Amino acid sequence: MKAFYDLHLHSCLSPCGDDDMTPCNLVNMAKLLGYDIIALTDHNTCRNTPAAVQAGEAAGLVVVPGMELCTEEEAHVVCLFPDVPAAQAFEAYVQEKSYPIQNKPEIFGHQYVMDAEDHILNEEKRLLINATQISVNRVYWEAVRFGGTAFPAHVDKTAYSVIASLGAIPPEAGFRTAEISFNGVLEKLLKTNPELTALRHLHNSDAHYLEHMRDPSCSLELPSCSARDLIQLLNEVKGDQER
Repeated sequence: MKAFYDLHLHSCLSPCGDDDMTPCNLVNMAKLLGYDIIALTDHNTCRNTPAAVQAGEAAGLVVVPGMELCTEEEAHVVCLFPDVPAAQAFEAYVQEKSYPIQNKPEIFGHQYVMDAEDHILNEEKRLLINATQISVNRVYWEAVRFGGTAFPAHVDKTAYSVIASLGAIPPEAGFRTAEISFNGVLEKLLKTNPELTALRHLHNSDAHYLEHMRDPSCSLELPSCSARDLIQLLNEVKGDQER
């Protein structure tokens, strides 16, 4: 089946995410826009994914639990998981590899943990945008160990991308997929980074505000619209390129 996707969205738990980007709001906005499957990928945490998954079930929208991990090289990598327990187990691992730096809401913004009805449960005190002690070459393999997948985020950007940090996507990192921003030019990237030819390409919004969520334009062919089938596809060596 053709599934319209956005696999890189932030909630109000990300310090740079707008307070209106609540789990219920972003899920229902995605439903109104016409998406079939989305992923919540807050910075270095999965704590709002239970609420987003529950809100998605109520709205009839598949929500994949995820995280945008900041590696030790300060490169962003999107990690996706088949269910909430797997995402929570991965987050526990990430916390072990994180630095205990406290958030300053007046500078970085609040980090709200919410339920599926958008009630604030608590506020995360750790600053969630810092680099972890996990290298680019380990992220994919660790995500797979927890039943998930991972792909480098916005590889065309000049900051916080694997290419910006390392100059290229290392083959030993194991990635099967890469994300290019909506404004990125694939043909230009392929000239400077031919390693992208072997990877599947995704286009996601990386939205931190409701108004930055885009109308659906990219789709994947999936056996069924589910987190598990999505992860299986993204872990396969690239075959036919999705539209």
